[in-house]
Amino acid sequence: MRLADRRRLFSSGLREIGRRLCRRSAGLRLAVTSFSLQVPERLIVAPTDLRALDPFVAEEILEGRFPIGGRILETFGQSPFSVDLPSHAFAERLHSFAWLRHIRTNKTEAACAHVRSIVADWIATHGRRQRGVAWEANVLAERVIAWLSHSTVILQGAEAGFYRRFMKSLAYQVRFLRKIAGCTPESDTRLRMRIALAMASISMPTRAAYIRREGNRLDRELERQILADGGHISRNPRAILDLLIDLLPLRQTYINLGHDLPSKLIPTIDRMYPALRFFRHQDGDLALFNGATATPASELMSVLRYDETAGKPFKALPHMNYHRLSTEGTTLIVDTGHPLSTDLSRGAHAGCLSFEMSSGRNRFIVNCGAPKNGARNYRQAARSTPAHSTVTLNETSSSHFARSRLAGSLMLGGVSEVKVERWEDQHGNDWLRASHGGYAAEFGYFHEREIGLNTKGNKIKGHDRLFLPEGEAPGGGPFSAVARFHIHPTIVLSRRDEESVTMRAPDGEAWVFAAPGLQVMIDEDIFFADVSGVRPSQQLVIEFSPPETAEIRWMLRRGE
Repeated sequence: MRLADRRRLFSSGLREIGRRLCRRSAGLRLAVTSFSLQVPERLIVAPTDLRALDPFVAEEILEGRFPIGGRILETFGQSPFSVDLPSHAFAERLHSFAWLRHIRTNKTEAACAHVRSIVADWIATHGRRQRGVAWEANVLAERVIAWLSHSTVILQGAEAGFYRRFMKSLAYQVRFLRKIAGCTPESDTRLRMRIALAMASISMPTRAAYIRREGNRLDRELERQILADGGHISRNPRAILDLLIDLLPLRQTYINLGHDLPSKLIPTIDRMYPALRFFRHQDGDLALFNGATATPASELMSVLRYDETAGKPFKALPHMNYHRLSTEGTTLIVDTGHPLSTDLSRGAHAGCLSFEMSSGRNRFIVNCGAPKNGARNYRQAARSTPAHSTVTLNETSSSHFARSRLAGSLMLGGVSEVKVERWEDQHGNDWLRASHGGYAAEFGYFHEREIGLNTKGNKIKGHDRLFLPEGEAPGGGPFSAVARFHIHPTIVLSRRDEESVTMRAPDGEAWVFAAPGLQVMIDEDIFFADVSGVRPSQQLVIEFSPPETAEIRWMLRRGE
């Protein structure tokens, strides 16, 4: 590891130590001052929840089975908080109480009483411990939002004693959330914490000054995290959707109660919508870059129906660093960026210059995406360059991953600058050329990718080139280069000849991938971002060996 990378890793570790000390001192301060905790007598409003409802999940939970976090927990009549949980992802989903929304499909007295007993168990076993997964920042923020949004389910038919205990626990969690918000690294989690605090300030009786203060803090966080082009600093397309799902009910609750809205709230939402549409493929799903995973169509549509800015997506998001080439029902989305800071690299993927392609109502070429509830080794594999539709050298990533016991898995070194050109040729065809030096330190070569989409939307030309900086000669030993094109699991591949393969969608639409003079191989693959979980798929692979072969050309054309 280079000295500069060691310093960045050490610096990230020190910052994490500071955050942990901050969080611990916040817990101690709260314990000392908890006697002065003001408990509201009631809730004023229950904000709406735009997430999808599933009556099957509600039925299973009421029968003592929890199908969440990609697993199913059978409680056999016990509290889910008194049995061993199957995974950390499951524990996060359970303790977040986001599953409460499903109970709205079966809001009977018996169902509400059952939910109330689960909430009472949580208060008794985890309500004051301030440790473990239940009190992780992301879980805490989601739980506060869920308890507020679904309080009508929890409190329907509740006796006065439970109502008081519930309000006391909620007030305690809100105060702790407020104290640790500044200890949390810059991320969508910190923004969601500010959303939860703003939502709590208007959902519970409080002073107008407190409402203004939380609104101002939300404004500052929106300014820090939502870029000028509407994207999120994580560069994750799914983060835009997830944040809008919480911001839209917050906006409506402010309006319904007649409060002055935080000044940045509406302009920020209006700015995020075009960015969300930018990443939307022809089949309606979002592109899979930098941690994005499967997107339920119902959630996306529930957000888009509030879009008052509807229009043609932009050609580029210059601050988030993505480009979009789209015409006549064919769309390509290309990643031309890198993490904006070391801390923001925690969930970032090494997918610079990767692209996704869709046509008609189908996605054809994708990235592997991120597993929603996968194990750590799956999540790490999904972040590597080979899991993206781009060129890989010696099966290594274009940016290096380093794991810190304190700060987690960070991306260090590698891609630090991406040069981009965009133009239209004399025939009106749309072209993009971009290059990065992520492999320069180890192999000496830069990677340049050029992609062009014709005006009819039925032909795509690609050119991948590995080149040395001017005046430098090849050094070091031989290495292999592989260009991968990951295929969506619904697409069926059939070989035409050694140089070309037909990609056919379920509705019959076909595209031919060809690389003249090169062997196009069909290989097994894995798709992490399916709504049903991890599933097998296929990929097209072109191998070449610099310096003998330092560039390849390939093309896609709509077939019969």
